[in-house]
Amino acid sequence: MSTAQERAAALELVARLKSSYPELPNAPAPDQLDHDRLWAYLKTDHDVGGEPDAPITYENKQYELWEHHTYVICEVLAWRGIWLSEERRRIGNVDLGRAMYLGLPYYGRWLLAVARVLAEKHHIGLTELSERMVEVTARYKGGLAGKTMTAEPKFEGDGTQVARNRHHLEAVGKGDPQVFAGRAGEARFAVGAAVRVRELPALFYTRTPEYVRGAVGRIAALAYESSAPEDETWDRPDAQPEWFYVVEFDLATLWHGYTGNSADLLRTEIPERWLEPSAQTEHLAQKGIP
Repeated sequence: MSTAQERAAALELVARLKSSYPELPNAPAPDQLDHDRLWAYLKTDHDVGGEPDAPITYENKQYELWEHHTYVICEVLAWRGIWLSEERRRIGNVDLGRAMYLGLPYYGRWLLAVARVLAEKHHIGLTELSERMVEVTARYKGGLAGKTMTAEPKFEGDGTQVARNRHHLEAVGKGDPQVFAGRAGEARFAVGAAVRVRELPALFYTRTPEYVRGAVGRIAALAYESSAPEDETWDRPDAQPEWFYVVEFDLATLWHGYTGNSADLLRTEIPERWLEPSAQTEHLAQKGIP
């Protein structure tokens, strides 16, 4: 964009894409916010399951070359100890804001996460990155047009002094989550146990879907031991591994007005901290404790 008209058109598009609650003014006074609206504002962008939306057609689309390249870059960054998988998910899937999260291609968000983490961890400067983007754009002016995409690095860096996490060393030969095996202690819940998903505040990042919080399900399997996503995403060195469970729910109890088969089930992985015995839940309810 270069003209005032083009800039105005671009900003109008941004305004149309903004996620907003039109019944409230921008930056409302505290007494205008109730609990429900505060919950809605704090809801993590990536947790969209169950939200009203238009139906879409599932297409088994093949990945494009740039998507394959992006995936490889992200894997290499993990292998080299630059970030953890949950750290990448948080940066790529949550810290963008809802409009960008829903509006960009899946691997487009991953690619933005690469740029952000390299800049935030001082592996590259934004000025250098911007200049390189202009250079590559000029190299492929008019599109690929039969050209082959080639990497043309400016130099080969010395990686011996690069700050890295410990995980890429601890997991060598084991992988994730096998690296945490035997570190979580005895599992609290056994297969078949009835459990209720706790309604914990979900600040910034979580992998526990909103639509199962508060619901009662059954332990279908013990999955593995690992750090909870809420801790692993910030690369906490003191994060305590815990058990993850495959929890099974009756779909009719999850979705209001569900019209499917009464035997339909849903299974999802949930860390131990998010679960409590359903018998305890019923006991508390009888005492009037929410």
